[in-house]
Amino acid sequence: MREPAVRKTLYWCEKCNVPLLGRRCACGAEGKAIPLLRPYDARPALAADRGIITGLLRQHFGTESLPSVVILNKTSGRDRNDLIIANGDRFGWLSFDPSSGKYSLELEFGAVPWLLASATRGVIDLTSVGGAYRDVTQGKRIGGKKYPAPVDLPEGPVLMTWEGHAAVGTCRAGSVKVREAGRYIPATYPDPGWDRVISSSISTLKNLERSAIRFIRHHAGRASCVAVSFSGGKDSTVTMELARRAGYGNAFFVDTGMEFPETLGFVRSLGIENILHAKDFWREIEKNGPPHKDDRWCCERQKLAPVKEWLKGKGECITVQGNRWYESFARSGLPPVARNPYYPLQVNISPIRNWRALEVFLYTWWRKIPQNPLYELGFERVGCWMCPAMLGSEWERVRVIHPDLYETWMEFLVEWGRRKGMDKEAVLAGAWRWKRAPPKMRGG
Repeated sequence: MREPAVRKTLYWCEKCNVPLLGRRCACGAEGKAIPLLRPYDARPALAADRGIITGLLRQHFGTESLPSVVILNKTSGRDRNDLIIANGDRFGWLSFDPSSGKYSLELEFGAVPWLLASATRGVIDLTSVGGAYRDVTQGKRIGGKKYPAPVDLPEGPVLMTWEGHAAVGTCRAGSVKVREAGRYIPATYPDPGWDRVISSSISTLKNLERSAIRFIRHHAGRASCVAVSFSGGKDSTVTMELARRAGYGNAFFVDTGMEFPETLGFVRSLGIENILHAKDFWREIEKNGPPHKDDRWCCERQKLAPVKEWLKGKGECITVQGNRWYESFARSGLPPVARNPYYPLQVNISPIRNWRALEVFLYTWWRKIPQNPLYELGFERVGCWMCPAMLGSEWERVRVIHPDLYETWMEFLVEWGRRKGMDKEAVLAGAWRWKRAPPKMRGG
């Protein structure tokens, strides 16, 4: 599949210290180019994200100082693995280990000026350590090398300084491995908020809005049936606002029977009239077993079937949806207009297919559109609370926020696994997510 014309670069105004949606800031300055990693989706660090990062900074460096504007670029990995971008540079990596249920932080050199200004621990002054570190202070290259850790240095990210130089590294099993080193120049940064980010890219936001509205009107202008497919997530929320501005206010929401309470409350608050109900999920699951990543029968039965039934008798209907290229590799080839193979009388149009999550959130804040509270609570995506495609980090958030729902699902899985002759520990570890485990889990 040929990759669409996605934007692989984030631009940053160093003068205003804000990320940009285009190449140039409203102040007139040209943005600094920061390469992104696949799938190139950049999003703001929200309340729960910031809480995790500041908690790790406090643990390792004795400071909770973090810029007001932080960008996360999700990347591939064992589970959640986000590149942290702040102050116009790579700040570090935030990763979640599903086996331990813990987050870890790995620093990039771009974090040095900010952290050294406030860190009270986790910093090694190499000029006073000596010993194995003597070659460091003598100008030898140290990137990628390992050195004995000073006594009582806890495992995790560390900073090193010496004679106008600095390095970032990781302490593990009694050794410090240096990631990157270089000259260190103390720096101070403006610390604007998200309102400044919006004003710095306001012309781009206005152009995105105009383009999306024209797109909707062009493809829905002559249709007798037009409706927004609303999931309760950020993308469909923005899409519903764009459709309303284009003159189309009809929307529908499918209650699969496994929606988060927060999502149901959010839907009610918006006054959406067309609430479609799926079949009883627990009866369906008794017949089909739990959904799997490689067999998501729930999508057809619990989502598509109620929509198909609702659309019967309406003729050809244009459905305005919030799908985006950057959501996943699977959606990176999403066409602007597509007929639904499950129900050919439904034509799906995607007006924000080329928006990143960053554009979605900035547009939401600019237009003061209500937002599902789950995002601030630490969820990257909003859907069923037991979706097999959910990250382990998100499943951990379910356990913390809704322990009753978590226990209900665990009890079902254990009993289902017992009937199938599956090992209880394997089920609890997530083996239920696959009908056939992928090669990396089979040792192949």
